[in-house]
Parts: sequence; C-alpha cells; structure tokens
Amino acid sequence: MEEESVPVHDALRNNGELEWQPLALTLVEYPKGDWVGKFLAFISLSPFGIGAGFVTLILFRRDLHTIAFFTGTLINEIINIILKHVICEARPLARGHLYNEYGMPSSHAQFIWFFSIYVLYFVLIRLHHINNNSIISALWRVIIVGSCLMLALLVSIGRVYLHYHTTLQVVVGGIIGFIFATLWFATVHRVFTPLFPQLVSLKFCEMLMIRDTTLIPNVLWFEYTTSRQEARARGRKLAALKPTQ
Repeated sequence: MEEESVPVHDALRNNGELEWQPLALTLVEYPKGDWVGKFLAFISLSPFGIGAGFVTLILFRRDLHTIAFFTGTLINEIINIILKHVICEARPLARGHLYNEYGMPSSHAQFIWFFSIYVLYFVLIRLHHINNNSIISALWRVIIVGSCLMLALLVSIGRVYLHYHTTLQVVVGGIIGFIFATLWFATVHRVFTPLFPQLVSLKFCEMLMIRDTTLIPNVLWFEYTTSRQEARARGRKLAALKPTQ
C-alpha cells in the first residue's frame, strides 16, 4: 500500500516549525489557460500601481493638492475596512486562508471608482479654463477621463469574473467610491484649497519644500518653460565665463 503524500506546509506545521503565510495583498488567482482571466488579473493590480504613483508624485513634486488627493484614497480605504467588518458578508468563492476578509463592499471597486470620479471632477472643474480653444488639450482631457473610467469598469468586471466578489459587492463598492469622491473633491476644492497659500508659508512646509500649484493653469507647461529658461540662462553664463582664445 502506497504512503499518502503530505503537503510540505502541513509537514512543517506538524513538526512544530514555522508555517509560511503568503502575502495575499498582491496575489490574484485566475483559471489556468484563461487569457481573459489573466488579463483581468493584471488589471486588478492597477490600484497598487496608482498607489505607487501617488507616493512618487508626492516625493518628487510635493504639491498640496496631490497630498490631499492621496489622503482621500487612504480615508476611502479606511471606510471600506470599517464597512466590511460591520456588514460581514463573505466572498462568493472561499480561497482558504489566503483571503479571510469579507467581501462587502469590494475594496478594489471602491478604490478605483473613487480615483476615476475624482479625476473626472478635477478635469471638468479645475482644468476647464485651460486652453479651451485647443483641440489637442481637449483631446487629452477626453483621453485621461475615458482611460480612468475604462480602467474602473475593467477592474469591476474582473472582480466578478474572477469570483472575488459578487456583482452586488462590486456595485456597492463603486457607489460608495463615487459618493465619497464627490464629497472629498468638494471638500478639497471649497475648504482646503483656499487654505493652501497659508499652509505652504508655514515653516514645516517650507522645510519639506511643499508647494501649492493651484493658481498655475498648466503646471506641466509652466515647469517645462521654466526649466528651459533656466537652462538657457545658465548656458549663457557658462559661455561668458569661458576664456576667449
């Protein structure tokens, strides 16, 4: 009679040794050989990419509005955690000890819809006055908003397709993200933004080189032209310092 094989992790546990726990935060499963599932699994990792982008922007640009936007995403996640532990609704597919948290509402859907709707408001309200007569500028705004909304839709579909959430859990998460994005943008736009000039003048903000670019219509164009002017000015100074032959 053949010996029954024992999984390695079970053997380790039985021997009193450490049991290794995988980090389920970035682990996404999809049906083997299913290319649609694999694509949606990759798409579902986009919130982590967005989070990394926020950290990068804050470290290198140090703009108050970016910090306020990122703070909103953190509060949005806290709201999701609280709601999950209040509602206590299970996921549609049990995945053992890898995913022991609740599924209502979907954190992915709530995050991505918060992000997309906030970007929508930012483009429509904060950037409406920038180059209104420029077709290229208008096209870029459509591309940015359309890409964010398409990403939100794909992430939402993927969470249902991969059986991480029910349709209701995803819809509820999306609605909460939409509502909180509306409230947070209104708060930042009406309450926090007028205070930004006073905040950047504080010693603490000056020490960290935190800045306010709210009054600059097109930050990218401003930084581009400023860097070109500075480079040309420094180039002329260096040329003047060179000894003539």
